[in-house]
Amino acid sequence: MFEQAKNELSTVRDMMRFAVSRFTEAELFFGHGTDNAWDEAAYLLLHTLKLPLDRLEPFMDARLTSDERDAVLKVIKRRIAARLPAAYLTNEAWLGDCRFYVDERVIVPRSHIAELLHEQLSPWIDDPWAIKNVLDLCTGSGCLAILAALAFPESKVDAVDLSPDALAVASRNVDDYGLTARMRLILSDAFTGIPGECYDLIISNPPYVKAESMAVLPEEYRREPELALASGVDGLDFVRILLKEAAGHLNPNGLLIVEIGDNRDELERAFPETLFTWLDTSAGDRFVFLLRREELPQLPA
Repeated sequence: MFEQAKNELSTVRDMMRFAVSRFTEAELFFGHGTDNAWDEAAYLLLHTLKLPLDRLEPFMDARLTSDERDAVLKVIKRRIAARLPAAYLTNEAWLGDCRFYVDERVIVPRSHIAELLHEQLSPWIDDPWAIKNVLDLCTGSGCLAILAALAFPESKVDAVDLSPDALAVASRNVDDYGLTARMRLILSDAFTGIPGECYDLIISNPPYVKAESMAVLPEEYRREPELALASGVDGLDFVRILLKEAAGHLNPNGLLIVEIGDNRDELERAFPETLFTWLDTSAGDRFVFLLRREELPQLPA
């Protein structure tokens, strides 16, 4: 069918129809920036053809050169055959208006914390200029650490990850944003590599997928590093470390902000006496919690 498409299809409209049909036929999963076959096809075609990502309609009836047609069919075929998230095919992911380099060494950025940082965590932080030290645990591509540096202009930001490969990707993004003077990339298992360091703000989008869910993940998610996804039977293994150790790394009135996926009910059952503040995001108020240092549970060492 792809050989037939190469010989018979000629316009962007033709390629869009073909891509949507093939994506639907292949029962692809969409969850890394788009949620349907049409939007995924539009993004991949516009990126491949070096066209503005928000302007499909003016180009729909444009005829493609043979090289352009080959390039478009190649990316459509690879999306299906390898079940790779689109971000790995284009080596870019977006959080709002911010673009980040990504590849298969890191998960595709998709954190609800990003939109909270775009708002400078208002109203929980009154003066963004007063935030001097920020820690991003499980930084991956460095996207949230970079957004924190942009949101809090006077801050120094430590970006921590257990994966040297992830930190290599983060380093590229830090360089792209010109933030090397304000950011440190640190290889560390949680807090072990930063003894004695304290922060006004700790953010984390840690691994939070429970074992049962890991067993049935769509193929597209299985292309991401398992280290960045899996977090024990109930998905809370890393969150327990945060709740146990974060107080020792927060300044007075410092904030801990953590994304936990769909695990709100499990978390509240596990820590029934902790008064979590659940932050409103575009997806609802079940995915990101906030605790001040003084509100963290007192857990045995």
